Amino acid sequence: MRNLSLIFVSCFWAFTVSAQYAPQAGVSGSTAIIATSSQFVGWATGCTIHRGYMDIANPSSGYVTAGDSSNAIGAADHNIVSLGDSGVADLTFDHPIYNGPGADLAVFENGFPNPANAEEAFLELAFVEVSSDGVNYFRFPANSNTQDTTQIRIAGDYMNARYINNLAGKYIANYGTPFDLEELSGKVGLDIDNITHVRIVDVVGSIGAHASLDNAGRKINDPYPTAIPTGGFDLDAVGAIHQKSVSVNPLAVNIGLSIYPNPVVDKLVLSVQTIQPHLRVTLTDITGKVLQTQRLTSAVNEMNVSQYAQGIYYLIFQDDKGNRWAEKLTKL
Repeated sequence: MRNLSLIFVSCFWAFTVSAQYAPQAGVSGSTAIIATSSQFVGWATGCTIHRGYMDIANPSSGYVTAGDSSNAIGAADHNIVSLGDSGVADLTFDHPIYNGPGADLAVFENGFPNPANAEEAFLELAFVEVSSDGVNYFRFPANSNTQDTTQIRIAGDYMNARYINNLAGKYIANYGTPFDLEELSGKVGLDIDNITHVRIVDVVGSIGAHASLDNAGRKINDPYPTAIPTGGFDLDAVGAIHQKSVSVNPLAVNIGLSIYPNPVVDKLVLSVQTIQPHLRVTLTDITGKVLQTQRLTSAVNEMNVSQYAQGIYYLIFQDDKGNRWAEKLTKL
């Protein structure tokens, strides 16, 4: 009896270890976020694509061709751009994403469910990385407990979302896979309250020589090879849940702040109706690099920006209680 008990405990432990994450969209306990959710306050406004091969093991197959970068901009709408094996998409936003309560962003792909089993779906996966300077990227720790002994193929093979964590494409079309910036807290070179870039990197689902590995060094098994023009991860959209914005911000309302002119050529005027002793503004470029900081000590304050090149910048306001507000500035 003791041996049977040990066998039962061992089998139960193996199951709980392998199936420990949230289930597919529509199943109780799922963390999937529908595209029309009011949680989304913004979407990617810029995208650069670096295509991957249709089959990385056979470069003569050529690159994927489906869609273009414009398909990844704006709200999720089922229009996709295919990345191909190890293809990369770099996305930018009008305002930086910051670390708020729970998930801060979500990525949409076009997977589809198994009509015979709500727990399963045809999925194509990708790593997600973020940057606060557009140069240094940090990857969310991804986990794949899907078996890696039998290759998942392009047709007829379904995957269970309970075995997948922190990989874009975990959820079917119209449902975003959420990511929480708190998981990257403490990374040197990353400001999780000022994310300017999100990078999507296609997972090569081969369990052979070209395998992509998860955070624990396990091979990530997903459909391979996908030697078609729509091969690899099919990016639909990236939505921001916590994003610095000019809208309904308590700090902006409380101090009665106005900024003009915008666009600006040389001198910017920052007008404050209610002066606070520790109110300050920081000017950054689009990568998050700090260019200058000053206190707003009077009703009318000036900032000289004549020395900067034409382009997009951000004004980040903060009071002594930690309230923050970001405004986009265009320099002519």
